[in-house]
Amino acid sequence: MEANVQQLQVEPVHYNLSVPRLVELAVERKEGVLSETGALHVFTGKYTGRSPKDKFIVKEPFVLDKIDWGTVNQPMTQQQFDRLYRKAQQYMAEKELFVFDGFAGADQEHRLPIRIVNEYAWHNLFVHQLFVRPSREELLGHKAEFTVVALPGLKADPAVDGTRTETFISISFERKLVLIGGTEYAGEMKKSIFSVLNYLLPSKGVLPMHCSANVGSSGDVALFFGLSGTGKTTLSADPYRQLIGDDEHGWTEAGVYNFEGGCYAKCAHLSQTKEPQIWQAIRYGSVLENVVLNSKTGTADYDDTRITENTRAAYPIDTIPEAIIPGVAGHPRVIIFLTADAFGVLPPIAKLTKEQAMYHFLSGYTSKLAGTERGVTEPEATFSACFGAPFLPLPPTVYAQMLGRKIDEQQVKVYLVNTGWTGGPYGAGERMNLSYTRAMVTAALNGSIEQATFTVDPVFGLQCPDFVHGVPSEVLQPCNTWRNKEAYEMAARELAERFIRNFHQFSNVDSQVAMAGPAFK
Repeated sequence: MEANVQQLQVEPVHYNLSVPRLVELAVERKEGVLSETGALHVFTGKYTGRSPKDKFIVKEPFVLDKIDWGTVNQPMTQQQFDRLYRKAQQYMAEKELFVFDGFAGADQEHRLPIRIVNEYAWHNLFVHQLFVRPSREELLGHKAEFTVVALPGLKADPAVDGTRTETFISISFERKLVLIGGTEYAGEMKKSIFSVLNYLLPSKGVLPMHCSANVGSSGDVALFFGLSGTGKTTLSADPYRQLIGDDEHGWTEAGVYNFEGGCYAKCAHLSQTKEPQIWQAIRYGSVLENVVLNSKTGTADYDDTRITENTRAAYPIDTIPEAIIPGVAGHPRVIIFLTADAFGVLPPIAKLTKEQAMYHFLSGYTSKLAGTERGVTEPEATFSACFGAPFLPLPPTVYAQMLGRKIDEQQVKVYLVNTGWTGGPYGAGERMNLSYTRAMVTAALNGSIEQATFTVDPVFGLQCPDFVHGVPSEVLQPCNTWRNKEAYEMAARELAERFIRNFHQFSNVDSQVAMAGPAFK
């Protein structure tokens, strides 16, 4: 069974349209309007974030003993998938369709040829800008190895189709096909391919990573791991460094490469002063999701989050000045783990040993930020293995062991950076000052942080610098930012207990890694 729209004998099917033509059709079909800057402004309906509880993997013999089945990787029977596919065929036969052929991966040796079939012109523009666009010559010989069919108007019947709701994101690894229905949120297409790569690449010796990456003038590569909203896009868009990519990368024997050809940046409270590169990228050809526009001028109000906190902009990476194209670079010298700590007790920056790096990578502690998933309206403390659990088909230890080996091989320095709260938890403290975070990240990247003395946090066992240029010294020690020291101690111990309870699921890790967590027992 293949999702080949040519076999469906439906018309019209638009293949690989240009950006201007897709914009024109999206406006003509009333899918969106142009903002003041020329960006295509759209709404994604009632779903303004991902639907992880509606994601399924088909339980096929080929993958049966490889997938880490559970609440993240929910099984779907082959019969259920077949039924959804037949529904998709019938639905597509009556629709005008848009097809994008391209690649997932900038590294020609490891890239995945993909085809994406869309019901909406603006969805097709989105994937055109987010994935790697082929040259004319590459397009002539293009043969997709994985296909995504995204049909927002096709809704499942849970009683018949075995889904949880009307929404479904179903991956069949044997058929090399993803079916998406019942949601207009474009991020599902992007993340479904990321999930596919997370399954395929480890067996080829490539570590797939939920991280952004950039490179300095001396060729020093840095990785920024983190869940949505923790700062991957913002912190990697550095005017003094070249961007490799803002969200998804692979690490091969030769170095790192970007999975994508574009960026998908959060826009809530976007500032031209603080985030000039992202601000300038939102122009003609980009997609602006769920942002409130002035009805008369078309001007975006990034501070108005009445629709969702998860406002987004999708744009090609070549709109970022001096971005690395194609997105391929050497081995990383520094790795940053980004966490948005809703408890407000983790240090703003700490140096990690390899064992601590593997522990915190497996833990993946952060906060789900408002709007990134359906139903999340304020920050929620969570643990997401490898800083990307929703996208990991294989057991998390597979990825962590690969990371540990690469840290050893390349002698990478690893730091944990808290972009969350300071001076108290969410609701009482304040979000970490972005200028302080940038100063700390800069110190880690240029190595000046290593000249400081370090104090070991008594609860988490982390090495915290006593000085970073441009950051008030009291900010570097979380307890100093809390007025109520007893409240801080209680919050720190509560978070430490959560770390310990969460890590019980990783019973087969090396004992040194298991002991690298909080010192509190």
